[in-house]
Amino acid sequence: MTAVIRLQTSQPSDAEALTSASRLLELARGKTTDDRRRLLLGIAALCDATPPGAEASPLLGDIFMIIARQAERDIRKALSESLASAEWAPPALIAMLALDEIEIARPVIAASPLLNDHDLLRVLVEATIEHQIEVARRPHISGSVADAIIDRGDPATLTALAANRTAQVSEDALGRLVEHSRRIAALRAPLTRHPRLNDALATQLYQWVGQALREAIGERFRVDESKLAVAIDAVTRPPLAEPKGIEEAVSIIDKEEMERRLVAKLQSAGQLRAGFLIRAIREKRLSLFEHGVTALGGFTLDQVRAAIVRPSPDALFLLCAAVGIDRAVFPAVLEEIRSMSDGWPGGGDVGYHGRMSLPPSAAAREFRALMGHVGG
Repeated sequence: MTAVIRLQTSQPSDAEALTSASRLLELARGKTTDDRRRLLLGIAALCDATPPGAEASPLLGDIFMIIARQAERDIRKALSESLASAEWAPPALIAMLALDEIEIARPVIAASPLLNDHDLLRVLVEATIEHQIEVARRPHISGSVADAIIDRGDPATLTALAANRTAQVSEDALGRLVEHSRRIAALRAPLTRHPRLNDALATQLYQWVGQALREAIGERFRVDESKLAVAIDAVTRPPLAEPKGIEEAVSIIDKEEMERRLVAKLQSAGQLRAGFLIRAIREKRLSLFEHGVTALGGFTLDQVRAAIVRPSPDALFLLCAAVGIDRAVFPAVLEEIRSMSDGWPGGGDVGYHGRMSLPPSAAAREFRALMGHVGG
């Protein structure tokens, strides 16, 4: 069903408009398919007859509200698409559609001029993560809405906000996004291209991005490598205490590089297996686990780290299944990872419970399909 049906109509008189609106209200209360078809045709005609900038008939607002509350999904979706850019639509109806299921809500969240900050903040509080992502993508959202998104701290919504170049993000808010990028790898690429990124924030971001993104930052900003080396050393240098267990292999200054080399050595010797990854988790070595999964599964480090900070553990489950971590062990692995990453991944959709028999090859394909957009 199409969202807008254009009819050739002449400008109706007030009496004709009232009669037409009354007839449409009667059709809106109808239950038959023919009533619905004639209702949409009549609404389209009445909308076409409303001059630009004029207010619609109050009866038309009543009709829309009845449809939104009682009509089938396809009609609500058609209304949302029709009214997405309308300035004369009933604000209460637009606010209602913005809280409907995401396929219905998306057009009005993206474009409706009638949604104010209060409406958008309500969506952030009451609706699903998909709704919140659409709010973060909405052009020209205000600073208060952007701040509310950052306060919530959801990785997917923060990433959408970082990619929204028209959002009114203050320097302080952008600094908070850069700080979040330390643990959320998916934020890094859009932040390197953000129009409000300055020298100070670029230097901070430079510390935890990959080589490709460092080159992108270097093209835009002057980064003092000598000063930065001190900061990077403070981040990457391991503790001076005597290492134990797995840490014996990674106790040199450049911890991440040594972990990568250890993993490469084990892989070349045929010794990189799921048991090593589980041991790394049990010894609280999340970074070593990340490097091991990256090598064993043939994924990118950014994909692995992004999987850990998602709203649900589904991506992490696919990741573990792809490298042969037994399904019976996964709940314990999940809890250990959450204890090392501020509770991530979140406790959202737990659909993985019904997919425990997924073979490694299928899990790897699904993981790449899910995380393929993540780069670095």
